Amino acid sequence: MTALDTRPEPRPPRQSAVGRVVALGRNTWRSLTSMRTALVLLFLLALAAIPGALVPQRSLNQGKVDEYIAARPTLGPLMDRVELFDVFSSFWFTAIYALLFVSLIGCIVPRCIEHGRALRTKPVPTPRNLSRLPHHRRYTVDNGVEESANEIESQLRGWRVARRPSGEEVTLSAEKGYFREFGNLVFHLSLVGLLAAIALGKVFGYEGNVIVIANDGPGFCSTTPAIYDGFRAGQLVDGTGLEPLCIRVKDFKADYLENGQAEMFTSNIEYQAGEDLTNNVWREEVLQVNHPLRVAGDRVYLQGHGYAPTFTVTFPNGETRTETIQWQPTDATTFLSSGVLRIDPPGGLYPEPADRRSNQIAIEGLFAPTASFHGNLMSSSFPAMTDPAVAVDIYRGDTGLDTGYPQSLFSLNQEMINQGRLVKQDRVNLMPGESSTLSDGTNVRFDGAEEFVNLQVSHDPAQTWVLLFSLTMMGGLLVSLVVKRRRVWVRLHTEPDTRRTVVELGGLARTDQAGWGDEFDRLCERLTAGAHPTDAPNTSDKNDTSVEKDQENR
Repeated sequence: MTALDTRPEPRPPRQSAVGRVVALGRNTWRSLTSMRTALVLLFLLALAAIPGALVPQRSLNQGKVDEYIAARPTLGPLMDRVELFDVFSSFWFTAIYALLFVSLIGCIVPRCIEHGRALRTKPVPTPRNLSRLPHHRRYTVDNGVEESANEIESQLRGWRVARRPSGEEVTLSAEKGYFREFGNLVFHLSLVGLLAAIALGKVFGYEGNVIVIANDGPGFCSTTPAIYDGFRAGQLVDGTGLEPLCIRVKDFKADYLENGQAEMFTSNIEYQAGEDLTNNVWREEVLQVNHPLRVAGDRVYLQGHGYAPTFTVTFPNGETRTETIQWQPTDATTFLSSGVLRIDPPGGLYPEPADRRSNQIAIEGLFAPTASFHGNLMSSSFPAMTDPAVAVDIYRGDTGLDTGYPQSLFSLNQEMINQGRLVKQDRVNLMPGESSTLSDGTNVRFDGAEEFVNLQVSHDPAQTWVLLFSLTMMGGLLVSLVVKRRRVWVRLHTEPDTRRTVVELGGLARTDQAGWGDEFDRLCERLTAGAHPTDAPNTSDKNDTSVEKDQENR
């Protein structure tokens, strides 16, 4: 354009709105499916799981969540609004999880396609100047070019070899170590499969905890969530399709060290599952810590134990009520336990419902498997049940069982005591067989205690896939770390003066790997047995990756 030319410079054509949207989507997809984004999302997923470990979760303990919110009237509701008490089912955790899946799949699928193309592609041609490679040798042999090429090609077993004759010159391109990329792909595919299997297991699985009295107690059958003391269901589990399973606990044994530390828990059980339920066949099994029962797609774990005191209450008309109920260990070392027992009087003793409610018996106190006394104060000195005793308060009145409000299994409703509707009748220490008689003639006898076990029934339909993907992931990682990707080129031509065959070899590692130089030396010795070296080995410290790029650009 001259100085006198006043025409405006042409402007580049403006991109249409549709083009801008397409470009934005393409760029977003490229950013999402980059390995850098996948690593960032993996870090964010680990970071997002931290509140789930530090803050009480509703799926584990609703009561703890309520207490946490009540203790923080300002911060608690705000945390609840952003779903910090439901971390693993929150919208933001699910979004990170889903984006990680998309990013990983978007990274891996193109790499799988590229690897498939590489497997069908011949090794790259021999570079013009092999002496520029990090590893280089030059030999002369008496055999002809074709004969030497055939012999060298036969020695390259396990290598992918491409032979390219060109006039009087023959070149061989050999490559090995394709399994390195294959192992890398297997590792990443297994990682995606593992994450998917864990997610499906949480969606379609469930866990239930139940306390069962040992020594041929009534046991339980897992046909409904109501049978469990605690039940966590997956998002798509409504409790109607539980695997039928019945268990009875025959006995329980705990092995202790001298200091009272538990060494091993062992429980002999009987169970029914599948056709055994129809045929009424009971099978025996031994449960130990980390040795669960695996049956009908469920795993039954022995998680803990405790003691269930037994009391017999004899009412003034001579009728008796015997109850055995678990008490909660308050000391994990000595198993000093606390709890409550509530007993209704016989129906015929008090015809009026009001009189019956006002004469209920409640027993609250402590149980010591090996009792030791300091005056009237009782404590426990050892977790095994060698000298059991209880220190209890006996109440008579309205325990609140008929109010319809939930009652704690391990403590009385203090409000009923404060209102005078539940009155303490006696405070006493009792050994097995000892009793206390109340003012109206009611007798409360301590009969001893039974041991209970805490069983967890876990159903995870994806557990087999989790194991499979874990094994393949470790195998792929091992292959990617052990296998080395390397290339070797051979050029053979006739030396004009001597008419001998010149064999020139060059080696290149796709990644920097210790030991490739020694392997290249051994390979040269095998390929050129009996040959005469004509130059010193090339041991320059060139960067393999830069040389490879320079060679491939040619």
